[in-house]
Amino acid sequence: MNNYRKGFTLIELLIALIVLAILAGIAYPSYLEQVKKSRRGDAQAALLELSQFMEKFYTANSCYQNRGADGLCSTAADNTLPALPFTQSPKQGATKYYNLTLQASTIATRYTLRATPIAGGAQDGDGWLEITNTGLKRWDEDNDGSTGESSW
Repeated sequence: MNNYRKGFTLIELLIALIVLAILAGIAYPSYLEQVKKSRRGDAQAALLELSQFMEKFYTANSCYQNRGADGLCSTAADNTLPALPFTQSPKQGATKYYNLTLQASTIATRYTLRATPIAGGAQDGDGWLEITNTGLKRWDEDNDGSTGESSW
């Protein structure tokens, strides 16, 4: 009489589960990092779009701020920054990861746009992104608040 059993032993199943757990432990952090990079890329695209908005605004107004009561572009207190067409990234969808702001400028011929990760969100700790009117792109990669660390 043949006494062959069909199927897997408990040890074989445990080894397969351990191998699967090790692979998942390696793959999941890489996946999360790729998702973070994708969200950062969306914020970069939003900054570039807002930069184009600011250049169109400059073409129409000869400065990067609204004209004052005197009708001139100056550093007068009544000159204000233009309202951005959108202030969060991504533009669509319920979950937002970055706040987009136009940093106050001391003169009418400069601007800095900044994407700051939303506190407590999935991108928190990723560091802010900036673009200036000269096209300078900065990323606070290590999230310590300093500028000029790396370009995006």
